[in-house]
Amino acid sequence: MRSSVRFLVAAVAGLLLSGGAGAATIEVLSAGAVEPGLLPAAEAFRRETGHEARIRFATAPAIRQRVGGGETLDLVIAPPAVLDDLAKLRRVDGDARVPIGKVGVGATVREGAPQPDLRTVEALKRAVLGAETVVYNRASTGLYLEKLFERLGVTEAIAARSVRYPDGASVLEHVAKGTGREIGFGAITEIMLFRDKGLRLVGPLPAEVQNYTTYAAAPAAGAANAEAARAFVRFLGGPAGRAIFAAHGVE
Repeated sequence: MRSSVRFLVAAVAGLLLSGGAGAATIEVLSAGAVEPGLLPAAEAFRRETGHEARIRFATAPAIRQRVGGGETLDLVIAPPAVLDDLAKLRRVDGDARVPIGKVGVGATVREGAPQPDLRTVEALKRAVLGAETVVYNRASTGLYLEKLFERLGVTEAIAARSVRYPDGASVLEHVAKGTGREIGFGAITEIMLFRDKGLRLVGPLPAEVQNYTTYAAAPAAGAANAEAARAFVRFLGGPAGRAIFAAHGVE
């Protein structure tokens, strides 16, 4: 997802109904793959509590660097390994961390372009070798794909035809604006966000080579809005939050 700021602005009427006098604005930095579920979950939490979440998205490496470097936040959503590192630096409260779900890897092509077969590992290999351009990121998904392409023995064959971007949104924008036989790879949830922007989800990777990235939420250590942040973490990991994430592709 784009690393630009995304705001969830609470409506005045909603704040009045929820007792807005004690409402807080929670500063959140999140991995982009959970965006489709996180935004409606934050809105549901606002309606229930009056607390507003101001959410920014970044890749996992950027989250590690920014939070580890001292960026002031209330809550962080990232893969567990990133949260582990930040907990060691005492930047997040690892004991209060809760899992929120996992996201698989999928392939996408431009709307109207030939749709490759991905039902088997061999079919995936043929699709990659047959593409004019293979587009993927340098974040968690891209790191896994690097290893997968090595396993499939296609790394050298596609080296000159591979295009890499720092984040998933840039990958999807590239494919949407393409003109040839391009195939892009990314988090399934991110691809689904581009269904109305000229892209088609071809499907998930075959089960034998599928990779899931799990995500968890943790309040930041010394958060300015610690009580609200902890309440939001509990909501995201609770039945209501998990149901919203599941409805938007976060398993």
